[in-house]
Amino acid sequence: MSIYYDSNSAKIKRPDSNRRPGSLGTVFTDEQLDLLASVMHIKKYSAGTHLFWEGDEAIAVYWILKGRIKLRKSTSDGKDLLLSILQPDDMIADIDTWDTSHRYTAETIDEVEVGIIPRLQLEMLMCKHGDFAYRYAMWMGLLQRKTESKLRDLLMGGKNGALASTLIRLCNSFGEREKEQIRINIKLTNNELAELVGTTREGVNRLLASMKKEGIVNNNDSGFIVVTNLQALKDMAGCPLCPTCPNEICRL
Repeated sequence: MSIYYDSNSAKIKRPDSNRRPGSLGTVFTDEQLDLLASVMHIKKYSAGTHLFWEGDEAIAVYWILKGRIKLRKSTSDGKDLLLSILQPDDMIADIDTWDTSHRYTAETIDEVEVGIIPRLQLEMLMCKHGDFAYRYAMWMGLLQRKTESKLRDLLMGGKNGALASTLIRLCNSFGEREKEQIRINIKLTNNELAELVGTTREGVNRLLASMKKEGIVNNNDSGFIVVTNLQALKDMAGCPLCPTCPNEICRL
């Protein structure tokens, strides 16, 4: 287990992702993560604050060490879309050669600790270490495939299929199996679910009510969504029978 240090020499352990599919620890080697940690500094954020706003200059990438972060994008008519929810051992890398501004807003859900890697330092790492650059390209390709699969489900599955797909991705990202059920260990309002699906809160209310009536999902006493019939959600989302959408892709 590698140990990282901030500017005050406080020891920081690598974020525990339990080798979650698609996390940095499953793409990069320990040595490559050590290289990344060697050029980062640690910053803490309280719940409900922002790492950056859409339109801010993109000068760094953010390795999430603790807590969860929502990525939001605003439309021209003032609506918000919830693009993703990230957790420890994920990374926000909203940088490219052609656009130096952030394309979305990053907001903390709870107390968050991130390792901030300046853009120039990241570019120098990739220039000096070809193996690291190759793994970084693999990771970016993984994000691209995940985005494409989300768009496919949202555009081609209809509202029912889009919500079913989102619930499946929530199960894969935050789910905890309890016998024949899966509890989604993150509390989301129906409005936030609507922002993930790209529909209205009223539409999500109707769809969830129908799913609960059919025994596909319910809410436990703590307010978490519990999926009781995962196969029914897969049928609604039109999940392929062949393994073309692995767990690394079918996530938020």
